[in-house]
Amino acid sequence: MNVVASLDNVSKTYGKGNLLVKALDNVSLEIVKGDYLAVMGASGSGKSTAMNILGCLDRPTNGKYVLNGSAVENLSDDELADLRNNNLGFVFQQFHLLTDATALENVMLPMIYAGISSIEREKRAKKALKEVGLTERINNRPNQLSGGQQQRVAIARAIINKPSLLLADEPTGALDSQTTEDVLDLFDKLHLSGITIVLVTHENEVASRAKKIARFKDGKLIELKKTSNN
Repeated sequence: MNVVASLDNVSKTYGKGNLLVKALDNVSLEIVKGDYLAVMGASGSGKSTAMNILGCLDRPTNGKYVLNGSAVENLSDDELADLRNNNLGFVFQQFHLLTDATALENVMLPMIYAGISSIEREKRAKKALKEVGLTERINNRPNQLSGGQQQRVAIARAIINKPSLLLADEPTGALDSQTTEDVLDLFDKLHLSGITIVLVTHENEVASRAKKIARFKDGKLIELKKTSNN
């Protein structure tokens, strides 16, 4: 079993004294290669904090997080940034595209930080945009694209460096129902291609597309179950 990421008794606290908040409380979770995991829970349940730690955007207060064999808590900020860029892809609810850049330029951006040549960057970006069905839109800027098309650009950008783990935080939250279906179909396709996915959502219909569901409450992982898709 190839473990991509593992949380071992991870806790995360904020504040001090009477203002102490325990956002995560001794959470242990393994994500193996090929997983498609939906993370659910009410606001304040800890699901977003767990996602931030998995994404190396935050560090555990206690416990251990290992990503592709690297113990995150032992890394410097620069090492953490390198690990994030080389191993992780991110998709957010609000797309976070550069407004003055074309779809192609947005998708090429992570490869600049990875030190990939300009010719290879363009080649890979065009291929990724083709995979998400946007070959005809590569020179369009975000304001010339629909919400669903913008999210497809964001997904292409997220997978461009061939991440070990794709993290999606409410990726359909800003989309209508038909566009949501289209984007979820794309996630299904990416998963079938071998990409490991962790998706945060509050919608049961979205979570039902995953292979496993993890439910959080009061900072604890209270349930981890397989779905009928297995």
